[in-house]
Amino acid sequence: MERNEFKRKVIEYAHSIGIDEIGFTHAEPFLEFKEKLVDYHKRGYASGFEKGSIEERTEPDLSLESASSIISIAVGYPNKLPDAPKSKKGERRGIFARASWGVDYHTLLNDRLSRLEEYIKTMDPAVETKSMVDTGVLSDREVARRSGLGYIGKNGFMINPNLGTYSYLGEMITSYPFPPDEELIDSCGDCNLCVDRCPTGALVGNGQLDSQKCISFLTQTKGFLPDEYRNKIGNRLYGCDTCQQVCPRNKGINTDHHEDIVLEPEILKPELTGLLEISNRDFKETYGHLAGVWRGKKPIQRNAIIALAHFRETASVEVLKRVAENDARPVIKGTAYWAIGRILGNDALEYINERYKMEADEEVKEEMLKGIQEAV
Repeated sequence: MERNEFKRKVIEYAHSIGIDEIGFTHAEPFLEFKEKLVDYHKRGYASGFEKGSIEERTEPDLSLESASSIISIAVGYPNKLPDAPKSKKGERRGIFARASWGVDYHTLLNDRLSRLEEYIKTMDPAVETKSMVDTGVLSDREVARRSGLGYIGKNGFMINPNLGTYSYLGEMITSYPFPPDEELIDSCGDCNLCVDRCPTGALVGNGQLDSQKCISFLTQTKGFLPDEYRNKIGNRLYGCDTCQQVCPRNKGINTDHHEDIVLEPEILKPELTGLLEISNRDFKETYGHLAGVWRGKKPIQRNAIIALAHFRETASVEVLKRVAENDARPVIKGTAYWAIGRILGNDALEYINERYKMEADEEVKEEMLKGIQEAV
């Protein structure tokens, strides 16, 4: 079969199985991206969640020795939550970032890539393939950019004309030499909204991100949240959408036609106190299908406590006291004590002082002192 005809059939099949955008590129090394990665690591911007060495991230043939081309796919996801419950006094709610709405996108994309692989091999059984979604070594965004799916905006996201920034990305390295697509030449121009509105100044220009400052990264860490960021995360339980929400290229876009992306308002915008004493089993049953809980319940619970402090939610104090007194995890215990001080102010002094005498963990005691200091 002629190469362009093979490519056309693959595109048609991809659209039939719920892939919104598909592009093709060669499998040569990503040389410019390699230079950016070296600089990225030198500046200390890496999150630590990245997979593979710089060479593995930029040389496709290290993942598939016979690599000849790469197929990039994009699946749009919703950015509006119908019938979202209201967060109100006495019933404050948190929010999961939009990329975590619906079934875990790794499952969603891997299913589509698996079906696409099977289709390609029915056309040519000799083709070798290797697919990746987020947890692979290649950069999904860089592959998408070179495949013509979009350009990289100042917020670091791949911006597609039809999907904006709200899309899941994945790729398939293949031994078949599919004809490459042209890169999309576009830019953000003079627009600097995402950089200006980033709550922590994590966007450092030219699409670069200081992950150590990024709220999306911070919400996924497991330790105590650094003091300077506690007032920044608001009610975010996982991730941050600010740099996408302010992007003009997302105006009027809301991809909601995928039947396997089911929105659950009560789960995606949960009542905060209900998260604090939930069992491991109930947490997994209720939230386990979301991409946003890949680090477990501890970061979510810590963020929920910080959110209650953000709201100064007095109705949560009794629950916070139970957590502070009974939870064995220092991060959760200490953050709860800190939050009590933030919420009650001077009224927390007697309680915190009394509990301080009974506490042995030094990190927890430090958080208790912070609560007192912020109360006075």
